[in-house]
Amino acid sequence: MNLKEITDILRDPGPADWLLKKADEARREYCGDEIHVRGIIEFSNICKKDCLYCGLRAKNSKIRRYRLNEGEILSAARAAAAMEVRTVVLQSGEDPWFTIDKLASIARAVKEAGLAVTLSAGEKTREEYAELKKAGADRYLLRFETSDPELFARLKPDSSFENRFNCLKWLKETGFQVGSGIMIGLPGQSCETIARDLLLFKELDLDMIGVGPFIPHPDTPLGATTAGTMDLTLKVVAMARLLTLNAHIPATTAMGTVDKLGRQKALQCGANVIMPNVGPLEHRRDYAIYPDKICVNDSAEHCAGCVGRMIESLGRKRAKGFGHTLKGEKREVTQDSRTA
Repeated sequence: MNLKEITDILRDPGPADWLLKKADEARREYCGDEIHVRGIIEFSNICKKDCLYCGLRAKNSKIRRYRLNEGEILSAARAAAAMEVRTVVLQSGEDPWFTIDKLASIARAVKEAGLAVTLSAGEKTREEYAELKKAGADRYLLRFETSDPELFARLKPDSSFENRFNCLKWLKETGFQVGSGIMIGLPGQSCETIARDLLLFKELDLDMIGVGPFIPHPDTPLGATTAGTMDLTLKVVAMARLLTLNAHIPATTAMGTVDKLGRQKALQCGANVIMPNVGPLEHRRDYAIYPDKICVNDSAEHCAGCVGRMIESLGRKRAKGFGHTLKGEKREVTQDSRTA
């Protein structure tokens, strides 16, 4: 599909059942019927950046800040492993306190606990990414948010469009399985912009793609704007599946926040990953990228059980492997060789 064809599909206000069905068929063919469960540990909500859409932005004085220490992170990871979670996603704001040495130590400890490690901690140098890979981290998530440099500059006034894409290049060069993504419904975003984002997913040959609706946070400059719609978000998930074929695509928490059945809908139109929160309950509400996030009052055990029932209700199976990339020579390896 070319830019015009994708844009026309996204603009069409009519039902997209044919698109969602086609994407689900592609998911089954290229990824199978297994759903990968990855536990998120949100280890710091401190951020030096001032992105206009994010509740963690540095200038938001209304948020209660926190950071977990290595022991707390490792305890949460071990608890997740006991619930048969095979991958943890260590996610934070861009918190300068977590130096590369500290992040590497955490990645090493979590890996030694028998888990695959995904990091999502913002922009680093090429050398720093190499250190994290050497420490045992398998994957790295870094959303580019938009392929439109002018929109990027408005939304992320203290960030560099060029550096964001340099980081994605460095991550791939240092051997990471690389994930990126966008939000749907951002102010100033058009269907053509999203179509360009989708084509960029394919060009970057991403191992993982995250798509979720924009949800305005009242304590940000975009607090009075309109949220993204679930219908358009599902179209984008479906299109991402059809364009990339075997990338891992999560049914995001934001989808479940906008629509009670949002995650189930995403898993039926191309998504093959779900990521319950397995971090300490006392800080769930404080990691407020957007308001009214679901599951902030639910224990890790409750979330794991809920996810299990969701998978069963869809007639799908829970994946038992580590869920590594399905692309080329990066295909999933055995536990004994994961650190190679």
